Amino acid sequence: MINKLSFICPLCQSSQTNKFSYSENREYHHCQNCDLVFVPEKFFVSVVDEKAKYDNHQNSPENQGYCTFLDKLLLPMQEYLKRGDDGLDFGSGPGPTLSVLMGERGYEMDIYDIFYHDNGQVFNHQYNFITSTEVIEHLHNPLEEIEKLWGCLKEGGILGLMTAFRVEAFETWYYKRDLTHIIFFTPRTFEWLAERLEARLIIPESGVVILKKGVR
Repeated sequence: MINKLSFICPLCQSSQTNKFSYSENREYHHCQNCDLVFVPEKFFVSVVDEKAKYDNHQNSPENQGYCTFLDKLLLPMQEYLKRGDDGLDFGSGPGPTLSVLMGERGYEMDIYDIFYHDNGQVFNHQYNFITSTEVIEHLHNPLEEIEKLWGCLKEGGILGLMTAFRVEAFETWYYKRDLTHIIFFTPRTFEWLAERLEARLIIPESGVVILKKGVR
């Protein structure tokens, strides 16, 4: 029997969840409150296996395709920023790229990654913007982590996120085959999150989310 706690939504903490799917030898559950689909903790990969997966990433500023991918977030986000604003890239990975791109455009950025740049001092700072690309689908405690980031934003600041939105054809969806991906979002999930944070929600395109803190 699965531990009852596994049925608690890791984002909104609701117990209104039900089994959604089973594939890749793991279960998926759906939250009726915030629309998140999540994998119970018993199916999480080990920290060693998780890091080994990230070690294989080939992302770098020299990878033009990856830079173009990041611009899906960076270009619309820059509409709410001014040159000289300072930011944090949360989950920068083994080859920081986003911070380099933003540095070239006149922004100051710190980086944080629990595996590669574990400098907790960044959370004592207040930023104009925070980015987290292809990270939140890995988080074991998403509400705690997102609220920590939100607390590091100045009033009027921007939290920019990228993650693939869950598709109707979930059974054959490539994104869930990565076993380090354990939570899956829809626009409705981000509507719940925006209400929780009292944020303005902007979705420039599928998989790109901007949350604006207050009025600037």
